[in-house]
Amino acid sequence: MEAEPEIVQTAIALDAQSSLEDWVKFLRSQLHDLIQTTCNTLQSSFDVTQPELSDIYTALYILPQPARQRWLEVSDLKEAQATTERLNLSPDNPQMIAGIDVIAEYSKLMLLGKPGAGKTTFLQYLALQCNQGNYREDLVPFFIQLRSLITENSEEEEFNFSHYFSQLFLPYGIPQDKILLLLQEGRFLLLLDGLDEISLQESEKLLKQIDKFAQDYYKNQIIITCRSASQNYHFRGFNYVEIADFSYPQIEIFAQKWFMAVNSDPNQGVKKAEQFLEQLNRPENRPIRELGITPILLNLICSVFRERESFPTKRSKLYQAGLDILLQRWDQARGIQRDQIYRHLSLTDKIKLLCQIAATTFEQGNYFFETPDVLSLIEDYLRNLSQNSSPTTTDLETLWLNSEAVLKAIELQHGLLVERARDIYSFSHLTFQEYLTARKIVATPAKQLTLELERLGTRIYDKNWREVIALTVSMLPKANFLLQRMKMILDDSVQQDPDLINCLEQIETKVKGLKLAYQPAAIRAYYFTLFLYRDLNLAIALDVKFGSQQTLSKELALDSALARIYGDATKLQENPDAKKYLHFCFGLDLEQKFSLAPDFAQAFKTLKADLPSLEPSPTACTETPLSIADWWTEKGSDWLTKFWQMLIQYRGIGQYWRASSNKIHLWYQYYQGNLFLVECLHSDCAVDPEVRQSLEANLMTVPH
Repeated sequence: MEAEPEIVQTAIALDAQSSLEDWVKFLRSQLHDLIQTTCNTLQSSFDVTQPELSDIYTALYILPQPARQRWLEVSDLKEAQATTERLNLSPDNPQMIAGIDVIAEYSKLMLLGKPGAGKTTFLQYLALQCNQGNYREDLVPFFIQLRSLITENSEEEEFNFSHYFSQLFLPYGIPQDKILLLLQEGRFLLLLDGLDEISLQESEKLLKQIDKFAQDYYKNQIIITCRSASQNYHFRGFNYVEIADFSYPQIEIFAQKWFMAVNSDPNQGVKKAEQFLEQLNRPENRPIRELGITPILLNLICSVFRERESFPTKRSKLYQAGLDILLQRWDQARGIQRDQIYRHLSLTDKIKLLCQIAATTFEQGNYFFETPDVLSLIEDYLRNLSQNSSPTTTDLETLWLNSEAVLKAIELQHGLLVERARDIYSFSHLTFQEYLTARKIVATPAKQLTLELERLGTRIYDKNWREVIALTVSMLPKANFLLQRMKMILDDSVQQDPDLINCLEQIETKVKGLKLAYQPAAIRAYYFTLFLYRDLNLAIALDVKFGSQQTLSKELALDSALARIYGDATKLQENPDAKKYLHFCFGLDLEQKFSLAPDFAQAFKTLKADLPSLEPSPTACTETPLSIADWWTEKGSDWLTKFWQMLIQYRGIGQYWRASSNKIHLWYQYYQGNLFLVECLHSDCAVDPEVRQSLEANLMTVPH
């Protein structure tokens, strides 16, 4: 490539009377447009137009110590998760440092990260910041994709990195001695991207040449990116750090920027981002939110939401799309062919292997597993595969003997298995471990499937298995059997608890006497949680009319108000307080809101008269707090018992409100199991209409 005449003339003019700073400014000006164009474009594996990097870039954080260098035990990693309801495989690390601060501190940096963690994006961002004078405007930024460098120089027998770099700027008319001077004086910001994308055959020489280049021209700032699992060569004088997963605040910032960038109307972009984050924050979408810690998957989630303005009802479709990106599309989109032993396995075999690892470890309750354990699983799978395949088509013997290479390849190529500490692995996201476990269950041969689904149904009370069950329900060609099995387990819980049988029978009696235009199962759910938990989720799931308190039946609203009064009275008895008592008294005025039956109205009036009065006189004001406390201490228990008996006699509610805390806990698990069953029924699963109707109609009843 020949330099254009006007550029050469400018360079010659500079040569006569120029300082080093003049040459830096000149070279920066010549490279400005090139860097702005190439580095402001996002790499994508999606079939959609992506926003520019500068519009959506979200600041990264860095772990000063790469995870695989930590000497920890599995118990250490488990202990860090002990207080969380759902396991977070990648919790926020208090040692995280802002990426830009790390760059400012070290002149030689090896930046490690999982696939899709944002390594390339970060280097492009640095190039843009330097290019625009926001970072080290005294340096000349240059971004190099190492795989492109190798491709462009593939015909050269003896490629030399130092020679290559010194020749890069000749087309701009800069004498080679000036380029060498700039190098010697450390006036370059050299950004080398994708060390892991170089084949093994080519990487050995390149690694040594880059290492030598960094030593020869040690004053320059050099940053190299590489996937965590690939980095084995140690560059002299380099600090090794790792990109941290996105925290939730980073997810929020990215989403806000992303939707602003893809919408021509800024107000519409803000609105879409708010809708996205609101749905992402819902408890049922936590598995989706967990994928967002990886930027490339967060990009996918945003893209899917943009098209639908909601997440897919079948979450398995979204998880499969994320898996597809990590398994093949991310490398394919960039034309990368990795030459590991692992490539001899077909895509189907790779997925089956991952399913085997996921299901076995999940069944054992192992979210973190040591290297020998996962190697054993890989060996078992490859051994079984070799027994069913022709040795002439695949070198299965080699694969079996090189299970460690297969493990490293899974980590390197897809990032689906991650080394959390030295020789301790986990799946990159719990969501993928759950999805792959469910996928293996669904793929079970027909003869064993019934037994597998029976076992799965028994886990309805185990929260750790809820997502696996839900995914299995959504992916089964017909989910009748599993759903019926789950209902059978719920019914067994009732049969084993005489008190629960009595509770459900009393609720059924109450419901039959109401004659309301609601689904009977929804009314049963409403009364089951009326006092103990005040949870309307199941009632609303079964009948949307329960979603509005304004349109709620007067009968139901009255019982809700009475349950609230009983709850407030219970709290007053436990901890008497004048202000709380005043609030309690205001809530007793039911006659103004409801038409009470005469006998109940009289009994309620008599009971209220037994309460201590709230006189507005000055004397009463000074004495009321003490008199209220004394009254509730001495007489509160008796009053509460009379109120409870009145509710049972006149309203037919409250019989089970005084159950033990242990019993209440067990009953709430039963309620949650029913709610989960309904969520599965409503998950766009394949179930016969008569089965669906029967399951919903018989919820919260005593089985016969």
